[in-house]
Amino acid sequence: MPSFDLLIIGGGPAGHVAAKEAVAGGLSVALAERHLLGGTCLNVGCIPTKVLLGATSAAAELKAQQKRKLCSGEISFDLKALMQRKDRLVAGSRQAVEKELTALGVTLFKGEATFTGPTAAVVRTAEDETPLAFRHAILATGTRPAVFPGLAADGVRVLDSDALLSLQHIPQSILILGGGAIGLELGEWLSRLGTTIILVEAADRLAPLEDPEISAQLKTALAREGWKIHLGKKAISLQTVGDAARCQLEDGSVLEAQLALTALGRRPNTDGLGLEAAGMSTDARGFIQIDDHLRAAPTVHAVGDVNGRALWAHAAMHQARHAVRAMVTSQDKPYPFPSMPGCIYGTHEVMRVGKTSRQLASSGREVFVSRAPLAANPLAQAHGASAGLIQCVWDGEHLAGVTAMGWNVSHLVTLAQALVDRHARRNDFESLIFAHPTLDESLEAALLHAPLERFGEA
Repeated sequence: MPSFDLLIIGGGPAGHVAAKEAVAGGLSVALAERHLLGGTCLNVGCIPTKVLLGATSAAAELKAQQKRKLCSGEISFDLKALMQRKDRLVAGSRQAVEKELTALGVTLFKGEATFTGPTAAVVRTAEDETPLAFRHAILATGTRPAVFPGLAADGVRVLDSDALLSLQHIPQSILILGGGAIGLELGEWLSRLGTTIILVEAADRLAPLEDPEISAQLKTALAREGWKIHLGKKAISLQTVGDAARCQLEDGSVLEAQLALTALGRRPNTDGLGLEAAGMSTDARGFIQIDDHLRAAPTVHAVGDVNGRALWAHAAMHQARHAVRAMVTSQDKPYPFPSMPGCIYGTHEVMRVGKTSRQLASSGREVFVSRAPLAANPLAQAHGASAGLIQCVWDGEHLAGVTAMGWNVSHLVTLAQALVDRHARRNDFESLIFAHPTLDESLEAALLHAPLERFGEA
């Protein structure tokens, strides 16, 4: 029976990073992936969506200038060519991951791994099965689109996000269930292609996990783009009816479009893993339960989406590095569970790091907010994209969070993270030089020059 220091189940961002870190630390490594290396992020998530958004960004810029009567004409996209380019880039990246891992000496198994004990597993393929022994394991199997009764994708007119990323025809209209990152990003892409967007969100605002002020700014911007947005509306059925997708809402109203997208969140990939054999369990949502060291069992760490703590690729990679460090050193420290930076991409982006004003206020803190509108930023003005703002959240005198909505604000996320991590006071930022003209100047304005308002009194 082959034996390894570390068995990694899942070849997405977390599994990839864990394998590289473990090899660098002198461990023998096996990695089992039952589908495609690269996971959701590379194959049907972060990377393909950014290819589609990047390829169509010129349409959004030209439309903004056309509104100002600075240009005229039409722009059209070849969807078939766009999908071919997306597929080539994804396939090439996937091949690069495999070559890198193989070159590092990682033993790759293309099959389904199942725990048979605390230090044993079996990998099954269509042809055979291979029993393995290990000292440590990392579970990094990620998530897939969530399914709810009456709202499941049928592959005809009702699609999930995976299927939409292989779209072959531009729909005249699409009904999107879910106003989170997935629905918003894919809606932005299709809107650029000329599709009419109808979006239904059960919460009372778009991007429900974000600051309400940011959500309101986003709704205003998208409504100006022609989106038909229904908030606080719960869908009870969604199905293909003839040549259309039909959705019935709880209030009895009916919406129709040529296609529909279910973007109602994610559920963990935990089926067939033999969790109990290794001493693991799941919570009420089905995510792997972990301790403050990311351990799901004495010999197994569960990292990334599958533990449900932060569904971001960068969170998964950060957790994977921590888990491997615990294996190769004697310093098995608790994972700090930092506030993960997050972005929603598109014409109107959303960025957030640290705490929101509501989060701080709910813990009884003295909260202040300062804001800077992008309308005053010369670079945003030049691109005809001055909607939105940057908001800083202060825990008393100390910076505790930064959030923003608007053109290219995702580019501020790392700088904002660095500043939030310093927990600095306002005058601590006076030594920083913010280049002109840049979007960073609006962050400077929010940090240093905008008035502080006590949260709840504005």
